[in-house]
Order: sequence, then C-alpha cells, then structure tokens
Amino acid sequence: MTDDEAREYVRRWKQAGPALEKVRRDELRILRDEDVRAQIHDLLEIAGKFPQNRPTSGLVEQQRIFQKARQ
Repeated sequence: MTDDEAREYVRRWKQAGPALEKVRRDELRILRDEDVRAQIHDLLEIAGKFPQNRPTSGLVEQQRIFQKARQ
C-alpha cells in the first residue's frame, strides 16, 4: 500500500466510522429483550455442539512456541 493509498484508507474510515456508529446505536435502540434472549440462546446452543475437550490449558504449548520464536 502506498502512502497515498494509506491516507485515502484513513480518510474513508474517518468518514465511515461515525456513520457506522450511528447505525450501531440505532440498531441497539430498537433491540428488544426477546431478540437478545433468542440470540444468546442460539450462541449457547452452538457452543454446546462443539465442546472442546482439552487435556491441558495450552499454556505449556504456548510457552514452547514462545521459546521456539525466541531462538
């Protein structure tokens, strides 16, 4: 990405950001409790379908990766 392209990208986000924030606020304002409950139910149902049985927390593996990266 050139400097001019980066400037244009930033300029567009500065314009789009407030508009997107307004859309988000408007959508939250009209959101009903029933909708929220239904969305939470759906998310919990999805999570229950893909349980993650892990024998460890993954910290040992993470430390191994960090050690490898340091070398």
